[in-house]
Amino acid sequence: MYVMKIINYLPLISLLYCSQLLSAYTANAQSINLKGEFQGKILDETGQAFPYASISLLNAKDSSLVKGTVSTDNGTYVLNSITPGNYLLAFFVVGYKKIIKGPYGITADKQLHQLESIQLTQDSKLLKGVEIIQQKPLIERQIDKTVINVENSALATGNTALEILQKSPGVSVDKDGKISLRGKQGVNVMLDGKPTYLSEDQLANLLRSTEGSAIQTIELITNPSAKYDASGNSGIINIKFKKNKNYGTNGSVFAGAGMGRYYKVNGGLSLNHREKKFNIFGNFNYGHNERFGGTDIMRLNNTSDKPTYFNQTSDTKRARNNSNYKAGIDYFINDKNTLGFSMNGYNSNGKNDAHVLTLIGDQPLKTDSSVVARNPNDYKYTGISYNLNYKSTIDTLGQEFSMDADYSNYNGNERSNFNNKYLDANGQMRKPDYIFRNATPTKTHIWAAKADYTYPIDKSTKLETGIKSSLVKTDNNFLFENFEQEAWQNDVKRSNQFLYQENINAAYINLSRKFKGTTLQLGLRAEQTNSNGNSITEQKVVNRHYFDLFPSLFINQELSKNNELGFSYSRRIDRPDYESLNPFVSYLDLYSYRFGNPFLKPQYTNSFELAYSYKKTLNMSIGYSHTRDVMTDVLLTDTINKTIFISNQNLATQDAYNLNISYPIQITKWWNSNHTITTYYTKFKTPNLLGNPFESGKLTFKFNTTQTVNLDQNTSLECSANYESRQAIGTLIIDPQANVDLGIKKTILNKKMDIKFAANDIFNLQKNTITSALPSQRYVIKEKWESQVFRITCTYKFGSNNIKGSQKRSKSSESEENRVKSGG
Repeated sequence: MYVMKIINYLPLISLLYCSQLLSAYTANAQSINLKGEFQGKILDETGQAFPYASISLLNAKDSSLVKGTVSTDNGTYVLNSITPGNYLLAFFVVGYKKIIKGPYGITADKQLHQLESIQLTQDSKLLKGVEIIQQKPLIERQIDKTVINVENSALATGNTALEILQKSPGVSVDKDGKISLRGKQGVNVMLDGKPTYLSEDQLANLLRSTEGSAIQTIELITNPSAKYDASGNSGIINIKFKKNKNYGTNGSVFAGAGMGRYYKVNGGLSLNHREKKFNIFGNFNYGHNERFGGTDIMRLNNTSDKPTYFNQTSDTKRARNNSNYKAGIDYFINDKNTLGFSMNGYNSNGKNDAHVLTLIGDQPLKTDSSVVARNPNDYKYTGISYNLNYKSTIDTLGQEFSMDADYSNYNGNERSNFNNKYLDANGQMRKPDYIFRNATPTKTHIWAAKADYTYPIDKSTKLETGIKSSLVKTDNNFLFENFEQEAWQNDVKRSNQFLYQENINAAYINLSRKFKGTTLQLGLRAEQTNSNGNSITEQKVVNRHYFDLFPSLFINQELSKNNELGFSYSRRIDRPDYESLNPFVSYLDLYSYRFGNPFLKPQYTNSFELAYSYKKTLNMSIGYSHTRDVMTDVLLTDTINKTIFISNQNLATQDAYNLNISYPIQITKWWNSNHTITTYYTKFKTPNLLGNPFESGKLTFKFNTTQTVNLDQNTSLECSANYESRQAIGTLIIDPQANVDLGIKKTILNKKMDIKFAANDIFNLQKNTITSALPSQRYVIKEKWESQVFRITCTYKFGSNNIKGSQKRSKSSESEENRVKSGG
């Protein structure tokens, strides 16, 4: 009965419920249709209109950003389509005091707010009549990376990118340009967030051709997240180039000169024009560098019948011309969408002239015969790359989408001549001269495309995901010719063509969440690799197809106001580059050569790091990594041919331990000091090398200190000292290294001109002494290069140097990658 009564009342109940829904919907629709607006004008300190100032609309409850805009050319601004609520307005321009107004309410009775004009005032700290301009410290420690602010450093004066890396804490660079981070090789060097896909030699050439004046910062990332490429077992070094944010037309010009044993000159021009819708930019840099290098090799070739002692001395004069250029345009479609295009190019050419004397005998210090050689060499490398990028800021909560497409083309050719005279103990001709030459033309094509998406799930949770694909094609020729019967004859047994192709397809996902005092980030990257190495002459083909997962984990815990603890883990890979895979023999001189290994396998690394920070100044970290199939240079002697050679091989494992401590100290208001101590132990182990088990390891200590003294408001002095104790890398033992650099910067002409003086390695300490960790290999290699150089550089800035508005130049590159600066 009760059920029947309820059924009878159902139509009435439904009608009442629908009327309530309709009433609620109507009220909600009226609320949605209610839109408010803010209008006003920005003035400078003289009462004139201030264009391109930044205006932010904030929620009055929690100061979260709702939306923003910039003032027009006549200083006016409009913020419209504002839903009902209470708001604050923030007005901000770099160099001026920040102003906050409000709260203002948007209601049915008050929808339009015509605000009074806002007059900005300059923000400068005065101390006893001296204007103190805040400047970033040379070295900054952040949660996930270390940042070196190169832009304002006097020590960067006249140096190339490779030379600046040598001065960075925890970074080591050998004379061939190979880079290590905290004692581990296998660094992934990125330029403006983009991988270069270049071999070690090509990358070294590019960095030598890049003027330090173009660099803004260098980021050292020891444990990268999943959104970065998985390559680089010791981490990532990201070199970021300067970007001009000033409105109007502006630029800078610089010129410099240096002197060591030989002279060096460099110069460049940078231009930028920015309007509300467009930003057009370009620069050109040139450098000429002449320098000296010397190598002594003493070794014993020990056979069962009799020993042979070699004492080789090589002196080389090197001359290099390099230039690099960049041009591009950003189009700001609207406040949320940006389209950009850029091109980068570089050219490097030079000549080397080596004089080599090799003394040979059956006893130490005894000469039975000798070889006198003159080995001239010339080279040319060129490269150009193009980038098209798009970025969309979907909403004010942080939802973003970006895309990048890149193409790069590099060409290079190096030609070397070897003229060898055989003499007896009395200096008389022992047998006919042996003359040969080789050429190594290379071509490299790179295609890459990626897309990234960021979605904030809520105020404390963020999801990042993306995909990427890259294709690299290289063509390497090695041409070997003998000079016989008054003509050059091709040696087909020593010539070779090597083709290499590599395709990597990747996808990643990152999930981060902030709890009370805790930040957690989980990541997973998947990469599928397809490679093909084809030695056409030797008919050796190596195909590889493999799929890998690379997880990452980051945890950061605020223990208290001044104490933070962090833990990170990541899995990474290093793939052999095509030069290491190429089996051809490349001669350094008659008795020294290197060759590639077509069967070289990729190496995999699991890295763990525990970090502690006190007041974000004292930073300590303890790290451990385990690498299997570790790739390393192996330097051995060929007792049959009495030669010494280098080849890249897979050792079984590498275990690396490191302790890193950095602490900046502000001694006085005008004197800042930054110290970094790195201790690491790297252990190599393999069950079979030259028929025997092999194990090597060495505890190494590295210390870096940088002192910055502000002599007055326009003059600063910098001094940097580095020391690295004896270390073991694979089969090599490298003796201690040290250097001290000094720099001074003076600003004149109302801060438009900077004059910088730098002295590199003022005590002329830099050198290498290398011995073998293998008891059966007896050699000592001593290398000395022109490290003591004195430089002076003058930079003049012109045009609009005040940043009118703080709107950040939105480019797709800023979320993960930026404009490429590549070379061969």
